[in-house]
Order: sequence, then C-alpha cells, then structure tokens
Amino acid sequence: MQLKIMPKKKRLSAGRVPLILFLCQMISALEVPLDLVQPPTITQQSPKDYIIDPRENIVIQCESKGKPPPSFSWTRNGTHFDIDKDPLVTMKSGSGTLVINIMSEGKAETYEGVYQCTARNERGAAISNNIVVRPSRSPLWTKEKLEPITLQSGQSLVLPCRPPIGLPPPIIFWMDNSFQRLPQSERVSQGLNGDLYFSNVLPEDTREDYICYARFNHTQTIQQKQPISVKVISVDELNDTIAANLSDTEVYGAKSSRERPPTFLTPEGNTSNKEELRGNVLSLECIAEGLPTPLIYWMKEEGTLPFNRTCYRNFQKTLQILQVSEADSGNYRCIAKNALGAIHHTISVTVKAAPYWITAPQNLVLSPGEDGALICRANGNPKPRISWLSNGVPIEIAPDDPSRKIDGDTIIFSNVQERSSAVYQCNASNEYGYLLANAFVNVLAEPPRILTSANTLYQVIANRPALLDCAFFGSPLPTIEWFKGAKGSALRGDIYVLHGNGTLEIPVAQKDSTGTYTCVARNKLGIAKNEAHLEIKDPTRIIKQPEFSVVQRGSTVSFECIVKHDHTLIPTVLWLKDKGELPNDRRFTIDKDHLVVTDVSDDDSGTYTCVANTTLDNVSASAVLIVVDVPNPPFDLELTDQLDKSVQLSWTPGDDNNSPITKFIIEYEDAMHEAGLWHHQTEVPGTQTTAQLQLSPYVIYSFRVMAENSLGRSLPSERSEQYLTKAAEPDKNPTTVEGLGSEPDNLVITWKPLNGFESNGPGLQYKVSWRQKDGDDEWTSVVVANVSKYIVSGTPTFVPYLIKVQALNDVGFAPEPAVVMGHSGEDLPMVAPGNVQVTVVNSTLAEVHWDPVPLKSIRGHLQGYRIYYWKAQSSSKRNRRHIEKKILTFQGSKTHGMLPGLEPFSNYTLNVRVVNGKGEGPASPDRIFGTPEGVPSAPSSLKIINPTLDSLTLEWDPPSHPNGILTEYILKYQPINSTHELGPLVDLKIPPNKTRWTLKNLNFSTRYKFYFNAQTSAGSGSQITEEGVTTVDEAMASRQVDIATQGWFIGLMCAVALLILILLIVCFIRRNKGGKYPVKEKEDAHADPEIQPMKEDDGTFGEYSDAEDHKPLKKGSRTPSDRTVKKEDSDDSLVDYGEGVNGQFNEDGSFIGQYSGKKEKEPAEGNESSEAPSPVNAMNSFV
Repeated sequence: MQLKIMPKKKRLSAGRVPLILFLCQMISALEVPLDLVQPPTITQQSPKDYIIDPRENIVIQCESKGKPPPSFSWTRNGTHFDIDKDPLVTMKSGSGTLVINIMSEGKAETYEGVYQCTARNERGAAISNNIVVRPSRSPLWTKEKLEPITLQSGQSLVLPCRPPIGLPPPIIFWMDNSFQRLPQSERVSQGLNGDLYFSNVLPEDTREDYICYARFNHTQTIQQKQPISVKVISVDELNDTIAANLSDTEVYGAKSSRERPPTFLTPEGNTSNKEELRGNVLSLECIAEGLPTPLIYWMKEEGTLPFNRTCYRNFQKTLQILQVSEADSGNYRCIAKNALGAIHHTISVTVKAAPYWITAPQNLVLSPGEDGALICRANGNPKPRISWLSNGVPIEIAPDDPSRKIDGDTIIFSNVQERSSAVYQCNASNEYGYLLANAFVNVLAEPPRILTSANTLYQVIANRPALLDCAFFGSPLPTIEWFKGAKGSALRGDIYVLHGNGTLEIPVAQKDSTGTYTCVARNKLGIAKNEAHLEIKDPTRIIKQPEFSVVQRGSTVSFECIVKHDHTLIPTVLWLKDKGELPNDRRFTIDKDHLVVTDVSDDDSGTYTCVANTTLDNVSASAVLIVVDVPNPPFDLELTDQLDKSVQLSWTPGDDNNSPITKFIIEYEDAMHEAGLWHHQTEVPGTQTTAQLQLSPYVIYSFRVMAENSLGRSLPSERSEQYLTKAAEPDKNPTTVEGLGSEPDNLVITWKPLNGFESNGPGLQYKVSWRQKDGDDEWTSVVVANVSKYIVSGTPTFVPYLIKVQALNDVGFAPEPAVVMGHSGEDLPMVAPGNVQVTVVNSTLAEVHWDPVPLKSIRGHLQGYRIYYWKAQSSSKRNRRHIEKKILTFQGSKTHGMLPGLEPFSNYTLNVRVVNGKGEGPASPDRIFGTPEGVPSAPSSLKIINPTLDSLTLEWDPPSHPNGILTEYILKYQPINSTHELGPLVDLKIPPNKTRWTLKNLNFSTRYKFYFNAQTSAGSGSQITEEGVTTVDEAMASRQVDIATQGWFIGLMCAVALLILILLIVCFIRRNKGGKYPVKEKEDAHADPEIQPMKEDDGTFGEYSDAEDHKPLKKGSRTPSDRTVKKEDSDDSLVDYGEGVNGQFNEDGSFIGQYSGKKEKEPAEGNESSEAPSPVNAMNSFV
C-alpha cells in the first residue's frame, strides 16, 4: 500500500464543475502514456531572441518526446542546415540540441542567424520557434576630447553619456575616479538615456571626474567614458574677477544665475509621443531646470493613474506603469513647478500588442470514427493573422485529409481514421511578433487504464477537503465512477464532487468518511478499477497561544505555546522570529512549552511565531514583542540654504526603539569662542526632521541633534559640518551698566561685557560716554578695548551723571545704547543729626528722635542713621574695663528709633550719626538719660546653717541685679510631713540691710521648705527656694538605744534567727532529695528587695529599702555640702522627695538611708553627733 498525504487545495463547490476547469482537466486526463504511439511534442527549446556569449560554446536547445522516438533536423536562415558537414557542430544523442564548439576555433559571428528545429516520427512532425542567435557585444567608447566645462552658479547643465551600442543594451551609471557613485537628488539626476542633468549647478558641483560607465551584464564587462571636468563659479567670484576691469559704476549681474521659472530639459516642446508594447513597463520621463529647483508632478488626462501598478522613480521625474495594457493608452501630463511658476508637457501614449493567446490549440486524442476540433485564437494590436501548418508544411500545400475542414482559426475533424494522425502548427503574427503552437491529433483505440497507483492511503485532517486521485487514459474517453466499500451505488450528490480528471473530492471530510473507495473507468473497449483508502485525523490546535509583550531592554520575557494534536501524529514545535529562524544566541532558550528570552535587547523586537507541524497539517500563533528604550541618536546631519543669519539643518532620525519620538533638541557649539561647550539652540516636534536655525554673525557653528521620547533622551548625534557666518556690527550693547565712584573725585563706569558669541565680529570695543545730569555739558566719550570698566577722574563729589556704553567692532556700531544714571564718588557726611531727643518708655526701653541731615551735607547715598549708646560706669569700674558701647542702625531716612534691652535704674549716654556709602558722619552731642527702677533679680544665694532642735538660720547674698533700691526681703516657709503634704505657709518680711535671719520655735526633726525673694518699689523679684531640717530630740534617741539592749528583745531576735536557720536546713535537705520547695523557688524567682545579702567587703547588711520608702531622690532634692541652693534647682516640688515615716535626716538635711553595725560620724557646721540606729529599722533590716 502506498501512503499519500493530501496537500492543501482550494475547495470546489459541490455539484458543479466550471466548463474551463472541465476542459483543463480533460486535457490533463488525455496526457498520452509514453508507451503508446503518439506524434512528437516539443518539450524544450531555446528562446526566440537568443543572445549568446561569444567566449563560450553555442548551445541551441531542442528536446522532444513521442513514440516512436522522433528524429531531428535543423534549418538555418530558412534552408536546411547540414550539421554533418560542419566539424564544429554536433547534435546531442537522443536529442535535437545543437552544440557549436567555438572555444577551440571559429567565431560566434559565423553562426549568427535564424534557426528552427523539426522533430519527426511516423505520426507527424513538430517544429520549434524561429530562434534568432546573436552574439553579445560590448564595444568600447569612441575616443573623444572633452573640453572642461566652466559655468556660473545657478545655470543648468547636461552632461552627455552617449554609450556605445551594445547587445543587449548596457546599464548606465555615473561614478568618480574612486568608483563611488555620484550623489543624485531632485536637483541632479540621471535620465533614461544615461545623461546627467543638473536643474541648477552649485559651487560644490565643481569636480574633474564626472565619469559615465556602461555595464554589459551578458559579458560582465564595464566600459567607461573619458572624465568630464566641471567648474562652477559663484557670482561673488565672477564679480571680483570682472570688477578689476570695470569702472566703479559698472555692476556685473549674470542673468542665468537669477531665480527663474522652470523649463524642460527633456522632453522638448509642449507635447511628445510614446509607444509601448502590452505587458512591458511604460516609462515616462520629464526633467526640468530652474532656480529654485523645480518639483515634478504627474497626472493622466481624462483618467486616473492605476493605483497598484504605478510607481515613481528618479525623484518623481520618471513615471512607470507596470504590466501596461491597451487601457493605459492616453495623454499623460507632467508638471514642473517652483516658486516662480509652472510649466507642463503632455505625452501621448499608445499601447500596441504583439500577439497573445486567447485560446491556444491543445492536443487531441480521438478513437477511430470520432469527431473533434483544434481552435487557435489570438489577439494583438494590430489584429494578428492566423495561419495553419501540418507537420511543419503550410496547410495549403500539405497532403489532403478528407477528415479535416479549415474554418479560419478552427480545424474541424469528423470521422477520423488512424491516417488522420498529424501535428498541426498555429501561427499568429503581426508587425510586433508572432506566436507558434504545436498540437497533435492522435487517433488511437485503447481500453481504459488507471494511471494512479493502486491501494494508495490518503490521510486527511477532519473538516478539510479530501481529494482521491484516479488518473486515467483510454480512447474513446472512459467514463469514471466512484464507490465506497464493497457494496453500494455510485457516489453522487452534494457530499461528493467528481472532477473530469477522475479525482473524487469530499469537500468536508468527517470521521465517518474513513474507508475504502473504488474508482471504475469504462469505455466500449473495456473496464479498469483501482482502490484507495482514506483515514481522517483530528486537527492540530494551539490551546494556549503566546501573548503580546512590551518589555524594557535588559529584562526577561517568556512566550507560552501549548499544542493539542491527534494521538497518531507526532508534532514538532518550531519557534520563528519575524518568519525566520531564532537567533543563534544563548539568551534564547526553549523549554517544553515556553520560549524564554533573557537580557532582552533592541534587536529582539519583532513577531515571535509558534509553529506546530505534523505530516498532515500545521498551525501557528504569533505574538509581538516590543522592546522600548530611549531613541538612537539622529544621523546624516546636513546644512542647506546657508544664508548670513540662517541655515536649514536636516537629519535622519535614529530608531525610536518602539516609543515614538516626541521632540528633537538641537544644540550648537561655537568653535571660535567657546570650543567644546554646547548650548541649547531650539527644539522641534518629533515629526519634523528639518529646522530653520537663526544664527549670529561671526560664529563657527557646529550642530548636533538629540531625540527624546517618553523614556528619555538619546545620545547626541555626530556633529554637523562647521559653518562660519559673516561678521556684522553688534546687535546689542553691554548690560548692567553702572556709575559709582571709588574716590570722592572719580566716577567708575562698569558694565557686563559682551561675550565672544555676542561680539558679531572681530575687534570688539566699547564707546563709553558721560556727562553731568544737571549741567549743559556735551557728552564726553572714549573708546576702550574689550574691558569691563572705565574710571573718570577729577569729578565733583557725589554728582549725578548720565552714562551710556555702546559696543562696536570692525564692522560698525551697535544700536544706540540706553542712558543710565550714576554718581561720582562719595565722601564722609559733613553734618551730624540735630535736635536729638530721648523718651524713656519703661525701665528697659527708650525712644530716640532726631532731625534729618540735609541731603547736600550727606555727600553720598543715604544708608541710614546709627545710634551709639552706653551705660554710665562708676569711676572704679571705669578704671577696670573699657566702656562697652552698643550700636543700632536704622536704614533709610528714618528719624526715630527704639532702644530695647536697657538695664533698669541705670544712666545711659547716646549720640546719633548719619551713614552713607563712604562711612559715618560726625556724632551729634551726647544725650544722657536714666531708666526707672525695675524688679530685682533673685538673691544670689541662700544657705541653711546651724540647725538646732527648734531653729534654723538662713544666710543669703543680695541680688546681683537689684535694678533699683531694695525695700525689703520676703521670706515664706512651710513644713513638709512624712506624706509629702505641705503645712501652713508662714510669711515674713525682712529689712533690706540684713543678710542673715534665724527662725525659732520650729518643730524638731521636721523638714521645712523656704521661698525667698527681694523687693524694690517696682515690685517683687524672682524667688529662690531651699529646704532644711531641724535636729532630732536626744532623749528619744537614748530611749531607742535602751529598747535595743533589752533582754526580751534580744531573746526574740535569737528565736527568730533560730527558726529561720531550721527552715533553711529543712529546705536544703528536701532539695537534695529531689523535692521541690515552692516557697524557695518563688523566692529565687522573685527575690524580695527588702532582704538584701550582707556585703562581702565589710560584713554589713545591704541598703534597707521599704516598698514605700525606696524612691531615689530626684535632682535637687538633697542639699549640697555647702548648704547652698542654686536658682535653677530651687523650683523642685516637695513630692520629689522620698517618703518614709521612720526616715531620719542629718543635721544638714540629708536623708539617712543606711543601717550599719558601725557608727559613722557626719560633720555638720563644725559639730559632731553620734546617733544609735533605730531598733525598728534594725529589725526590719534583719527580717
């Protein structure tokens, strides 16, 4: 069994077979098997116009088939060509192809001519086309002397090429000596005839090597014309040359260099004609000259240009229409237009046609007694003439055949017999060419035969057409029927389509279409059968397609492609990029159903396609990957339209990297003044690739362009060519012009100079002018070099001047500058402010008034007034230190001011001075004033001394700043109990001359808090606070010692100690036995802060702390050793002190917080006291 895979074919409508298709299929079915007798058929021949390479052997092809195998003969130029008589000519065995050996000897020109091949056997003769054999030619250019061409800028120019006539015609192009193609544009272009046309010439067109080259492709040779020298002279150059021979009144102006409307260089006149053959390319050309360069436009009169067959070449100077037909005939208009006018030319186009087939004759296979016809129909312009030949002989003189009848372009056959077999030739010709077709009539009697291999297996994807072949032959023409399975009727209806060539089509194959099909061919001579087998497979599908992705450069992207397929088919999955193979790059990895691209680059953008292939079908799915980034730099920067103060810059944008360019930024460099420094010139939208740039004179410009998109800005482009603008006078003057004197008798004029870019030319200088504002003097002027100041000496002091500074260079002056006002130099003021008055507002603030100084006496710009003031010192202090003066400055013309921060109850002295830009004027007479009393500061210190059982002595220092006369001291105090509660407040007034005071009848062992401040007539000052404690009663202390020495107390303490010892022993024993003692664990986990271990260093118990009493004393709660309290520490609250009903205080007021077995001595104002520990404290500490 033979396996046959069904290819994809166009689906045919069921139940109907178009006539043309039927005929084609019938003809195909009548292809005569080669084992049967048949006339010759030409299968291969050389082209009608056969151009040969004279350096190689000549091979003229003629191949034919037939049975018996045909024999071959040739004619040359219409007469028999006897190849046996020419030793250089041989015919290939079994073929009619001629080989002419000219490489060993002989010339190709000898064998130039018209050849025709005839293939003949017993059934007829077939002939080839007339083959015109010509050797190719590539002649040299004729030697000629070419004179140099000199012309003025702006004129038009045509450089002729006139290549030698070759076979085939050469391809023309223009190059220089370095074999570089000459650039072409709308202004300069090559015509269809090979000439080089200049619409107008420019100085840069000057060169000595304009060379026209002719390339002959057939012989692979290139010939070149002699170089042409062209020199273009600019108008300025020409004027300079001629001016030497002309008077000053004569001016040269070349008419040809002026701007002018267009005129045509080719074609000439207003109209022309063009003829072209059907099927060729119609090329119409219009080239115009003019200044500015004209643009060319095309239109068809009374019609439109064919949309899909029209193209423009050579900068729209050439219009081409592909596959031209008779419908393209008509009038075509080209229009040349520039700013000064327009001109048009009309080309009348006529399309002729060499003969072309409408119906070419086809081979006829007939059985004896049948009828048939050969039809030969052709068209052309003019209409071709149809002629018939039989076996290569004009039918008019061929042997007569009673079965045929000629009716114009048709030969009708009736009741043919075997002798009617022959080859007929149809020739259709007109003045533009000919067509020749061979068609045989073969009379055979053959039973049916099926040419398709038996038991072919067809595999088809479900829901697609299935085509089962049954190629057949027989004479008469057999009928074809198809059957499915072992039994059943012939297949017909909409489900099946039977084609004329025997093929059975199932338009939509389903699973139930699977099975065995039988093809049966019948004619009157017999029957033939053939079986075919059909299998239907599930289609391959992509159930998970790759998805569109936009990623940034350097990231990773993954595409997924999951395929489902028929289980009997083995798919292969292939990934493509832009319809080609994936790059050979390790960054691309394919893992099962995924394509992964790492480190994505710009080149990875594109369409990625997953293709799943089986032997029967293929499916694909695509996704686009867009890699975005900042644009690539622009390139190909070009400067055109170069004028004195403007130039046009054009560029080619770089790749936008898939993010549209929003704008272009243009920068310039001034190589003359600031080389290497780039400045912003302008910006243009991203859709624009040209910019008209405004320039400054006398600058060597270079430009660069950057592109910007939503992701950022590109790198700069390469710099453009340099462009030097002409010098001109400055168009601006210096800025920041000022006039200020540095001395009383001068005027210093300063300005901000122009930079090199602003100078507009060489020789930058400044014209400085000045005159007094209020005088009638003329302007005084001086021209200085490129500096930034000029000093005018000998001026009056502080006089207003009018000043102007004008820029100039070697070309001329800048516009008239603006006038500014300045002043000559200042001097110190001459007069002091008068009528200085002082008003005291309060003890720390005073207000000063003065009369202003006349402006003329200030002799400068008034800066303000300055007040010097200082406090009067006693003679003793004055000797010890320098008087400290304070200064307050009041800006502008103020005539009063406030003096803050004065000390109360003090005498001050002040004076006032006027201030200008030079300095201070003389001082006004001193004014003395005093401040009233204020409240005093707090006493400098407060001490508690000599504490007794019921008294405390206070000692203090007076306030450091009494701010007046002290009237008294105010002392307030109150006791503090053990719970920090304050007792009643006692108020006491003390004379101002006292610095010590003893308080009596106080409670023993009691803490007191004192509040102390001084007072003047203005009120009370800040207070200072302190705390003190009276001493303990000695009788109570001795009673406490007696209790501690009583026997009952000692016994009690021993019993408690014994119980604790027994308890400890029991706990120790239980722990060694593994038992637990919860109380002990709790004690270990939560150590009681009231039970502290003995100190290892001295054997004493640790510090006792009660839960209520153990509060650290806050800062300021203890009295220092010198019993003084500073002001900042005197505001502490009593609640900051620790509580404790059993607490004790030392004589200096400090808290006794330790129990000790040893007695400690504390000094207290020279007295020593020894206290026994409290037995209560001792017990609490032990427990």
